[in-house]
Amino acid sequence: MKLLIVDDHPIVRSGLRRLLSAEPGLDIVEAANGQEAIAAYKDWRPDLVILDLNLPGISGLEVLNRLKIENPKVRALAVSMHDNPLYVMRVLEAGACGYVSKSAPPEQLLEAVRRVAAGQTYIEHEVAQDLALWNIRGASHPLKQLSPRDVEILRQLAGGKSLREIAQIIGVSYKTVANHCSQLKSRLATPRMADLIRLAISAGLSSDDARLAGSLAEDAQPPRRLSP
Repeated sequence: MKLLIVDDHPIVRSGLRRLLSAEPGLDIVEAANGQEAIAAYKDWRPDLVILDLNLPGISGLEVLNRLKIENPKVRALAVSMHDNPLYVMRVLEAGACGYVSKSAPPEQLLEAVRRVAAGQTYIEHEVAQDLALWNIRGASHPLKQLSPRDVEILRQLAGGKSLREIAQIIGVSYKTVANHCSQLKSRLATPRMADLIRLAISAGLSSDDARLAGSLAEDAQPPRRLSP
């Protein structure tokens, strides 16, 4: 089986390679960012992709979107430091066949690889439980109706990224991101960008509130009118 490991940390890639070396018949290739991952997938056509969602440049979620365009049947196991149920749900809706947090024990990752490679879906046990509770308790949550791209934009905003940085990460124009944000503010009844960011934080889409300083400062500036 051909396996593509996508992670920007060499130590993580090396650790995954060692962990998976006990699995028979694996042929492994690595990619350090989204551009490398997309190129490697097109050239090599792996049977399974282990995809870190927190990549520099193009985000892991956007990489997943592009791989699905390249091959709607791509089998991808998402690996992330984020275990927020909303984010997990949107990643699965975007086409991931499995989801494992980076805090999961090695045996769970191995189980996930085996199941996803066999055509099944796998969600880490604790993440699956949180997701089930979210679906029950959060049925009326305003963020639940958002698309995977909407959630990714919110997550990047909550991480302190500017609109221009987000546009580069998800591979669209600045104006597209600005329009998305305007629609999100309207749909979520958050008149200011700072309110939108706080809502994303309260939903657990960011684990590092200190990185918000840049975005909040940017929001304090007078709004600029976008040209049509």
